[in-house]
Amino acid sequence: MNDLSIYIDGGSRGNPGPAAIGVVIIDEKKKGIKEYGQYLGRATNNEAEYQALVFALKKAKALFGKEKIKDYSINLFSDSELLVNQMTGRYKIVNSKIQPLFLQAWNLSIDFGEIHFKAIPRAENDRADSLVNQALDQEGRKQQLI
Repeated sequence: MNDLSIYIDGGSRGNPGPAAIGVVIIDEKKKGIKEYGQYLGRATNNEAEYQALVFALKKAKALFGKEKIKDYSINLFSDSELLVNQMTGRYKIVNSKIQPLFLQAWNLSIDFGEIHFKAIPRAENDRADSLVNQALDQEGRKQQLI
């Protein structure tokens, strides 16, 4: 089984406020495969974290294909303890805006061989966090030009 590491982050300035996601996909040789930063619009931090997860799972399936992704063991890292604990069944999902995002992520995860959700300190998720901030800063510059 092949190993793949995916680092995700979502952030919001204002909570809710302008939000973005960051995703970093790394192969078993610690070689970065892809990095993504994307502006979302208005969302809460938790909504952005889940949107980062959904985005990452869709991108991994697109990169490797629906059949081949079954041969991968995915280590998915997030600095959101809430997301990790909800995805591993330790916490219930009570927020009505998070429930559909959880279901979407859960349904996407079924197509993968193995996914191990791991909570990490923010300092260990610095690249994904940086992509979030770049997307937010870039969108902020666009707003100022208008």
